[in-house]
Amino acid sequence: MKRKALSMVLASAMTLSMIAGCGGSGSADTTANETTEATESTEDAGAAEEATEAPTADVASEGEHELSVYAWDENFNIPALKAAEKAYQAVDSEFTLNIITQSGSQDVEQAVTLAAAAGDYSTLPDIVLFQDHYIQKFVADYPDAWQDIDDAGIDWSNLGAEKISYSTIGGKHYGAPVDNGTAIFAYRTDILDQCGYSIDDVTGISWDRWLEIAKDVHDKTGMALLSMDHSGDDLPYMMLQAEGVSQWTDNTTPNLVGNDKFKKIIEVIVQGANDGSIILANSWSEYTDQTIQGDQVAGVMNGNWIIPTIEQVADNSGKWAITTLPTIDGGKDGYAANGGSSLYVTANCSKPDLAKSFLAYTFGGGEGAIETYDAALTDGGVITTCISAGKSDVYAKGVDFFNGQAIYADIVEMGSHVPVIQQSDFHYNLRTLVNTLITNVQNGNDIDSEIQAAQEQIEFEIAGSQN
Repeated sequence: MKRKALSMVLASAMTLSMIAGCGGSGSADTTANETTEATESTEDAGAAEEATEAPTADVASEGEHELSVYAWDENFNIPALKAAEKAYQAVDSEFTLNIITQSGSQDVEQAVTLAAAAGDYSTLPDIVLFQDHYIQKFVADYPDAWQDIDDAGIDWSNLGAEKISYSTIGGKHYGAPVDNGTAIFAYRTDILDQCGYSIDDVTGISWDRWLEIAKDVHDKTGMALLSMDHSGDDLPYMMLQAEGVSQWTDNTTPNLVGNDKFKKIIEVIVQGANDGSIILANSWSEYTDQTIQGDQVAGVMNGNWIIPTIEQVADNSGKWAITTLPTIDGGKDGYAANGGSSLYVTANCSKPDLAKSFLAYTFGGGEGAIETYDAALTDGGVITTCISAGKSDVYAKGVDFFNGQAIYADIVEMGSHVPVIQQSDFHYNLRTLVNTLITNVQNGNDIDSEIQAAQEQIEFEIAGSQN
């Protein structure tokens, strides 16, 4: 691998959003620091291709009944893995899952990259947790790093189609999904009621009607009806997915110029931001701590992993409800997703049959799926994409904070309707450019010119990466 190519891959792998694509969160400052450190270490790693080595710790499990896995977030996906380990012990009482905790998703991506650069996958564990938005690039770049799980015996129709679209590569299934990234739109029903509206009034509506309601709410209460971290703004992606439309026509061809729905969505965001209906926060901490927990907004739209952030304000218990997203034309529910991760078997796994059996039985929707996901939800807030597991008594239970609504069953049902759209390895590159586009239009620049500029810039970046 050329030094330039290695450096670019490592740098891009380190600059993912702080949500880590699977509901983990942290401060924007922490993420920025990690990104800077990662970039610096990347330059060091590329100094001599021959000398680049992956970590030398023994990570692959040697025991006949043991598997090792890289994961992150002690409060989110690691409890889900522990739940799966316990569930699988009903099949194999001696089974042990050796969970090797990483500081974040970037550690896993770096481990795979370094192993590939060294031509030695023996430094990888049996299984890795990997971000949905980034796995296709890593399978394409390092096809020898993975083992597919096509023959694991998983009923793929029992898993959300959008979720498994990320891990279905070249017609083969590579990953078993862990967490559900389905987007929700949560509203303060007390604020809506104060302004003469109900949750039904914001369900299945057009974005134009939403803007009218949002402006009315802002005029009467001073509260916005939506906010987003504009340093990593996922609003355009989610809004467009709800239309069944992508920002890409294929992996390397952007779909911005001439995309009327994309233009309309930008117009909605800009109008909402300009009239106070939408707050575009400057950082993740401002988004969570000030706008959501600081009672500046009466609505939150994001991947459902945002729920624990909403629940931090105990005084608002019983005042929230969730529903689907508005759409451009209205008259229907909008479904989208944001974030998520899946488990992948590495080339270093010497017990692929055990790995596939474990994944199929638990996260893949087998007999242990309900036990796995009931505990994962209770202990870590991980919500399943497995349709059958989402029908358990635990999922059907009303949630007091959301006024008794069975939000977890609702989220799984919503997730089954999320449309599959074209993804791209350059997802995050384009997100940055679209953020700039929105800011420039807010400042009075011509929207068509800004869309053209964003498309030309992403085309330039893609061409540069291929040289």
